[in-house]
Amino acid sequence: MRLTVRYFAGARAAVGVTDESFELPDEAPTVAAVLAAVRERHGDRATRVLPACSFLLDGIAVRDHDTTVWSGSRLDVLPPFAGG
Repeated sequence: MRLTVRYFAGARAAVGVTDESFELPDEAPTVAAVLAAVRERHGDRATRVLPACSFLLDGIAVRDHDTTVWSGSRLDVLPPFAGG
């Protein structure tokens, strides 16, 4: 199955890309599996930023990393934002 991961702000700076596609095994991959693939692809840079991030799966906030992702899904990686 194929899905897209989009990175914003500090996450984008850490991994060096705006978005990328991942090919994962079809057997019910989860958000945790996607994040593991991101860590594998980007190493320490991703490992440092991901714990502070929030995630949207197809536009819906997801906190349970055991949530199943489907082919064609989009996972947005959102680091904490500063604002006033």
